[in-house]
Parts: sequence; structure tokens; C-alpha cells
Amino acid sequence: MINEQPLTIVIDGRTIPLGLDSDEPLVRAVIISLFTWRRANKDDALPGVGGDDQRMGWWGDTFPAVPNDRIGSRLWLLSRAKLTAETIRRAKEYAEEALKWLVDDGVVARVEIEAERQGLTTLALACRIYKSDGKAPLDIRFQDAWEFINV
Repeated sequence: MINEQPLTIVIDGRTIPLGLDSDEPLVRAVIISLFTWRRANKDDALPGVGGDDQRMGWWGDTFPAVPNDRIGSRLWLLSRAKLTAETIRRAKEYAEEALKWLVDDGVVARVEIEAERQGLTTLALACRIYKSDGKAPLDIRFQDAWEFINV
């Protein structure tokens, strides 16, 4: 049965439908960075999505203007993993890697990621984005990132 409820995220304590139409460009940047499939590293175990040898990723990353600059995250590699402590650790690592460019490019001052298992089937990701202008940090929480990874 298809889940007919719209996917939602929590931004600064407000639950909103997931979409790229936010007034805040930083929200769009976080969503794209986390849930676009980044090309797998040569040593990554592939989940068999699209064939066992498919490293996925955006073709434009083949010729980056900045060496080793890539779009997206490797969260997709967890699509067939069991929701264990190791999977939670990797999800946090992949999310940090995906959002690192925001700090490197001076878009934000700092990014903090928390990943936690909730129950048997839910992986929550919380992103706290500290803006460079010193204003209050932006909190973006994906209540069930596992659902986004396994669509």
C-alpha cells in the first residue's frame, strides 16, 4: 500500500510539507544536499539499486569546476541496510559530508547533525545550521529520514 500522507519535515518547530518551495534558500540547499544521490566512493559497498555496479550520482560531478566538489549525499547507500547503530553512525557521517560544503563555501558558520533511531523502523535526522550573520540557528528535522532514503 502506498503511503498517501505527504512527506513532512520540521523547520524551527513547525511541521511543513516537504518541498523545494520554501522561502528560505538554505532549506532548499539542505534538502538537495541530503537527498540527491551523490556518486558512491570506489570503496563503498553498493546496495544493488539499479544493478550491482551502479555508483549513481550526478554526471556533472565527473567534471567539477572545483576538484572533488560533488553534489548530494551517500545516504542512498543505506537503502538496503538494517537500522542498526552502525547504520545510524553512517547516516550521520553521510549527512555531515553532504552539508560540509555549506561551511567550506562560507554559506554558514557551522553545521551540527544528529541521527537517532526511533522505534524499530524510524531514523530521524536533525540539522542545526548556524548562519554566518549570527542570527538564530535554523533547525531542520527529518522525522523519518529512513522513509526518504527507502523510497
